[in-house]
Amino acid sequence: MSVLIVDEDAAVRSACCEIVSSKGWATYSAQDTASALALLRGNSMDVVLLGLKGTDIPGLELLKQVRDLHPETAIVVMTAYATVPSAVEAMRLGASDYLTKPFTMDELLAVLDRAAEKRALDIASRRLREKLRTQQGLSNIIGRSAEMDRIYRILSKVALTTHPVLIMGESGTGKELVARAIHNHGPNAGKPFVPVDCSSIVPTLIENELFGHVKGAFTGANRSRDGLLVSAAGGTVFLDEIGEMPLDLQAKLLRALQEKEVRPVGATHRVPIHVRILAATNRNLPEMVEQGRFRKDLFYRLNVVNLRLPPLRQRREDIPLLIAHFLERKNREYGKTFRVSDEMMRVLMEYDWPGNVRELEHLIDRSCAYCSGNLLQLGDAPTALIEFYANTRPRPLTTDAAPSDTSLLSPSVTPLVELEKQAILSALQALQGDKLAAARLLGIGKTTLYRKIKEYGLGNA
Repeated sequence: MSVLIVDEDAAVRSACCEIVSSKGWATYSAQDTASALALLRGNSMDVVLLGLKGTDIPGLELLKQVRDLHPETAIVVMTAYATVPSAVEAMRLGASDYLTKPFTMDELLAVLDRAAEKRALDIASRRLREKLRTQQGLSNIIGRSAEMDRIYRILSKVALTTHPVLIMGESGTGKELVARAIHNHGPNAGKPFVPVDCSSIVPTLIENELFGHVKGAFTGANRSRDGLLVSAAGGTVFLDEIGEMPLDLQAKLLRALQEKEVRPVGATHRVPIHVRILAATNRNLPEMVEQGRFRKDLFYRLNVVNLRLPPLRQRREDIPLLIAHFLERKNREYGKTFRVSDEMMRVLMEYDWPGNVRELEHLIDRSCAYCSGNLLQLGDAPTALIEFYANTRPRPLTTDAAPSDTSLLSPSVTPLVELEKQAILSALQALQGDKLAAARLLGIGKTTLYRKIKEYGLGNA
């Protein structure tokens, strides 16, 4: 590690250099801002020990220039006036820590250790963020929009800690994917990742799942069993849909997190736990807290870091990237190269995606399954997308009415879905039910025709 000591007092510089050198770290010193900048323009320092004196304007200017030149450099302010505005301003401008003169060797070493740890964390965070942006780190989290860049910045920092994280967002936005990303790039990546769906487990069984039980605790308990909070063994427990957890169990969970131990069902003893908690919900937890449907103390315990995932409609520029990702997977599965027609892509970009990324993934899966060739068309998509297209496409205007007669500018138009149904029915009737011939006549694949017949209830046509 490299450390630059900047202070006009030669005795302070000398003492600091001696202490820093004793740690085996590379040491540089400068008596004024000009000398410090000359060193910094040619060298990247891990830590800068910056001496401030009173309302030291040059020192604060140097601090800002260090932040501009080397954003990841940790800056520690040394001042004999710890409470003056300059020290406060230094922290506001990005100083990571401060020392009050005179300080002991142990105090200096403790501050340097914290600075070195912050420097290492910042570098690791930046590398992880770049991996996420370039899709090299997490193949299932896709996006380069401004909204996703914000998620990557937060995720890259919290992944390197063990703090609880509350992941919020609508259904289908990828909350479990983000939870797995936090775990897989965190300090406990080699330990288990245990997801628990609080909405799908019978409330009476959640306690047993989380805390375990002892032999004889209830009918059928023929042997003792560790709960998930114990079996995760230093890993991560992901509590999905935490908003569905009953209030009485919320109290027991809070106690377990506070005391870092659980009492299995039917037991008189407690078992220590070592686990990171990630939680997710599509509910409005602050509102539930106000209504008394979620414990305030548990909310604050889980909400150490809050990560809110944007719905797909707020990051439409990511839709083509997501489609390409899903198609690449289907191409490998089918051994062919699927493409999306221009018309279908336009509709996919305009659709509001109430089911978010999950809905888009299912749509691509279904369209590939029903496509008779390589080009995905609107006819291969689910009915919801076709109806959206029919309701939003430009409507032709009749020319019979006078231009000034605005009451006639909204003609009755048969929906596309109904036209499609009538076309299939007419073809089947004209060809005496020959489905293969009807598919050729309509210009669609046989598989698509069978699906449409089933959707429209034309099985007896």
